[in-house]
Amino acid sequence: MSHQKVKGMIAKTDPRVCLIGHPAPAWMVNYADLMTELVCFFIVLYALSASLNKDVQKAKKDVEEAMKKDKVAAEVKIDKDGMKITIEEKGENVFFESGSAELSPRMDEILAKLAPSLLMLTKDGHDIIVEGHTDNVPIRNRFASNWELSTARATNVVQHMIKGLRFPPQHMGAIGYGEYHPIVPNDTDEHRSTNRRVVFFVKNKPPDYSEGDKKKSAKKPENASPEAAAPAETAQEAPAEGAGTAPVEAVSSEPAADNAINTPAEVPAEQAAQ
Repeated sequence: MSHQKVKGMIAKTDPRVCLIGHPAPAWMVNYADLMTELVCFFIVLYALSASLNKDVQKAKKDVEEAMKKDKVAAEVKIDKDGMKITIEEKGENVFFESGSAELSPRMDEILAKLAPSLLMLTKDGHDIIVEGHTDNVPIRNRFASNWELSTARATNVVQHMIKGLRFPPQHMGAIGYGEYHPIVPNDTDEHRSTNRRVVFFVKNKPPDYSEGDKKKSAKKPENASPEAAAPAETAQEAPAEGAGTAPVEAVSSEPAADNAINTPAEVPAEQAAQ
């Protein structure tokens, strides 16, 4: 009987073998459902990584309370990338003069209210990206386009936060989107004021891969370096090199010749016997 015929007989008689065209075993359905649920669980966990951060949650609450108390149109959202604080030019909240990148006094006040919560996050290792957005009204001044204007505004906000509010520059960044990320159509004055906004994007803290190096460096002093250990080892090995000889710097414990004590002469053995 050929080998192929034997394999065919085993396949037909063994219930664990699934032939082509036949349904999968019953356990496969439950296994597939379990794997799907696990994938969904980890996706949701990744999406909620910022939401599970207590510092970010506290900052979100503080910012919402401060903006509500100061009557500033602001929206605070947390997603898988981090926290976004969007403040809009509505009513008396004018952040910049028309066509200008200079901060208004009102913008200085708003930044002072946001500073405590955002500064706490930067000290914890979070990066903050300031986004500038404009409407679609053409600009005719020293800025060639709304894109350059929005970039200049975002940069000035970052400069003020660094110089005036003591934010760490290594955790700050600026970017301008111009008119190309509108929230609503630029068809009315109200909608255009909505699109003229500043967004503070607090990024999730990146993982710290240097913990292992820090632990190694912390343990390093326990094992003395060769240079530091060399003198100690030499001092310990010095007596062994000159066995039977006193060290040069050692002070002898024997009495000096002037203060020597007279000891009786040795008695011969014959006299001792008498």
